[in-house]
Amino acid sequence: MSTKSLVWSVLTALVLMILNNTLYVIKETEKGVLLRFGEVVNPDIQPGLHVKFPFVNNVRKFDGRVLTVDAQAERFLTQEKKALVVDSFAKFRVIDTARFYTATNGEVQRAMGLLAQRINDGLRNEVGIRTIQEVVSGERDQLMRNITLDLNKVAAAELGVEVVDVRVKKIDLPPDVSDSVYRRMNAEREKEAREHRSQGQELAEGIRAAADREVTVILSEAYRDAETIRGTGDAEATRIYAEAFGSDQEFYSFTRSLRAYQDSFQGSGDILLLKPDSDFFKYLKNPEGQQ
Repeated sequence: MSTKSLVWSVLTALVLMILNNTLYVIKETEKGVLLRFGEVVNPDIQPGLHVKFPFVNNVRKFDGRVLTVDAQAERFLTQEKKALVVDSFAKFRVIDTARFYTATNGEVQRAMGLLAQRINDGLRNEVGIRTIQEVVSGERDQLMRNITLDLNKVAAAELGVEVVDVRVKKIDLPPDVSDSVYRRMNAEREKEAREHRSQGQELAEGIRAAADREVTVILSEAYRDAETIRGTGDAEATRIYAEAFGSDQEFYSFTRSLRAYQDSFQGSGDILLLKPDSDFFKYLKNPEGQQ
């Protein structure tokens, strides 16, 4: 390589190095602060291409999007002095780059650690004034809104960040008390089940007794009506027979004798001993039944 080429290479490298230390870009998803010997001179650099003095100015860039801090699950006591293990997370973003840089030296992980501590402090205060029922379901939304508002004020003043939302992921009982709680809940459910079964059996017995009573009433009424109808029929039949036989008494006596003959001589070996002049044979001797 010639001397001229070497000089041009050195000059090109120097120019690129100067440009690299002079020009910088802030993306739309970023926030940045401009420092001069470590002092903040521009706390809100707009997105785009910018110029700085090499070796004098320095630029610190931060993520301007919404970030997530996952707080470690902590054990808190409720108003009834019952322990709960609460797991939560928060959404935040940088709004004051100068304050954020001053408080955390521009380290996002450090900001997350400070926010996680404040989230747990807020949860401890809110859970301590509520019962288990209120924490789990009754006032859970109100609890998270209160924590978000309180934490947002502190975070904006101390860290230069805005807390967008705080959410509880999971609420559990501590392992040392969960077994006893589950056993008590199981006993209560079994007691409630026994009560429901006894009530059901009592109701079933009442329904069954009412049904049996109704069946008895229906059968007795039906038997009464049947007997009434049968009596009326028998009376009508007797009346008709009486009228029929009363119109010709001799014919009635004749038919009775025939029925008596039929009933008396049903088998080939039947024997009947009677006097020859018995009234039993009067219609056999004389069609008119005279002796």
